This record gives sequence, structure tokens and C-alpha cells, in this order.
Amino acid sequence: MAVKKQQEFEIKSSKNQWQVTRRTFLKASVGTVTSTALWGLAGGCDSKGQLSSSKQRTMRFGMVTDTHYADADPNGSRFYRETPAKLSECVELMNTQKVDFLIELGDFKDQDRKPNEQNTLEYLKKIEGIFQTFNGPKYHVLGNHDMDSISKPQYLECITNTGIARDRSYYSFDKGGVHFVVFDANYNSDGSDYDHGNFGWTDSNIPAAQIDWLTADLAATKLPTICFSHQLYDGSGIYYVKNAPQVRQVFQDSAKVVAVFQGHYHEGDYNQIEGIHYYTLKAVIEGSGVENNAYAVVEVDPQANITVVGYRKAVSKELSAAVVAT
Repeated sequence: MAVKKQQEFEIKSSKNQWQVTRRTFLKASVGTVTSTALWGLAGGCDSKGQLSSSKQRTMRFGMVTDTHYADADPNGSRFYRETPAKLSECVELMNTQKVDFLIELGDFKDQDRKPNEQNTLEYLKKIEGIFQTFNGPKYHVLGNHDMDSISKPQYLECITNTGIARDRSYYSFDKGGVHFVVFDANYNSDGSDYDHGNFGWTDSNIPAAQIDWLTADLAATKLPTICFSHQLYDGSGIYYVKNAPQVRQVFQDSAKVVAVFQGHYHEGDYNQIEGIHYYTLKAVIEGSGVENNAYAVVEVDPQANITVVGYRKAVSKELSAAVVAT
């Protein structure tokens, strides 16, 4: 996949005083907007990382994906032991920014090269402990690696989604005048759950029952909607949900879905289909050192226009609303 590089940020932290420095796209000083039309791509951040738009914003949330934590030696470009420090940096910034909630988009933990159930559960508990230091509502999306070595119920027992029943792997909630939907595509083609690594990661599916739930859920809301998933919906191939076209049709028929945020494809990507934005966030696990971290603050204004402000290697992007619920 071709990934269009819009902008990267360097971040320095000293006693929670965050400095966001633009490295590409616009050569301007921090916090200076040279064109109002390019506000979102320029980052719009002051010396403390505070967003400096004159627009009235409805709400803001943070997102991070593919942390893949395990106490394991590096494997290629994946540096498992560095994840706790990277996630801690993300949570620290989200607390400083006081975003309305924080969500991780799956593959939260990983496993040893020789799978060990007890070790895997310990990795999950450790990374969840860091995630829970965010001072606000927190949400999870299940990824394929989250069922390596363990079952879906075991995973759900170790994490907390604010205000959501513990046994729910897919769910929805409202916040700040926006409806949010979280998917679970970790099902085999026969409809069975991913379980203890007994699945093919290229075989991801949204079962009929979840599609029926989604259709009813979207029909019941009058709010513009943002969806979260681990696997991808904006194409076909090994990274994509097999029945993605069917799910996209539900999005389109509802006339309420503004954007879908995804993980799984570590390089990140962006697409727009029938007026719906599909933004794939870059992975935390890729590369050594804090400079290879990736996370974002997402702003949604009252007209459902979305500004993604990327930190470290995450890409910033302005997503104008083409679909707004009435």
C-alpha cells in the first residue's frame, strides 16, 4: 500500500510541558498557522501541545494502536520491551491534553515465541495497568494478537471498557454529540471466535449477528458516527475484513458514519470511499526508541469535521465531513 506522508512530529517532555515540533509539510514555527485552510495538517499546537484552533470543538479523544507488548527479544522491526515506555508517553500526553477518552485499536499484547498462557496474561495485565493510568474513560478494540495464547473471554476479563459490560467484545457509546461504534472482527469464516492462536490472522470476519447489531445500532442513533476496528475495511487482501464490502454498505446506507479508524497495518494508510474516511493509525511496536512511537489526538467539531493531530510518527490529517446525521 502506498502511504502518503503528510506530517510527522517530534515531542519533548519535561515535567508535562509538551513541545510539538513540525518536521515536514510546513516549515513554520511551533503553533504558527500560515494558512487557515491547512490548520489541521499544520498541527495547530502551541508550545505545550495545546490545540490552538479558533473553531469551537465538540470533543477530543486520543487513540493508539498495535502496542504488541511482551517481555520478548526484538523480532525484526518489532521491539516488544519498549512498548511500556512508549505507551506511558502516550498516556502522559493524553492526560496533559485532557482528552475526553482514550482508545487503543487492538493487538494490545503479544506472546513469547513459544506460547505460554500464563506469561501472556501477565503481559496483558502489565500493559493494561499502564493504559489505566489515563485519567478518563478508556476503551479497547480486540486485535488478532490479543487472542494469541488466550481466549476472548480471558482477554476481556483482564481489561476494562468504561461503562461497557465486561463480556462485550463489540459495543457502542455516545460522547460529546458523537456516536462511537467498536467492532470485533476476530472471527473465523465459520463464525467461531479466535481462540488461543487457533486461527489464521488473514481470515477476519464480521459475523451476521454483529452486522444485524450494527444495522440496528446505526438506525437507533441520530448522531454522526465514528467507528473503530483493528482490521481494515477499505479494500481487499490479507489485512482486510473478508466481508468488508458488506459492512461498508451498512455504513453507507445509514448516512451517519463519518469516519472509520483502524490499526493492524503497521505502516498506516488513508482512504475515502463514498464520502467516508478510513484512517489507519501507525503502530507503536515498529522501531526502537521514542522517536518511533505513534499516537494521535482526534478532534470532532459540531459539524462532524475531524482533525487528526499525529504525534511522533503518526500522520496528521484533516477529514472534512461528507456525511452528517440529521
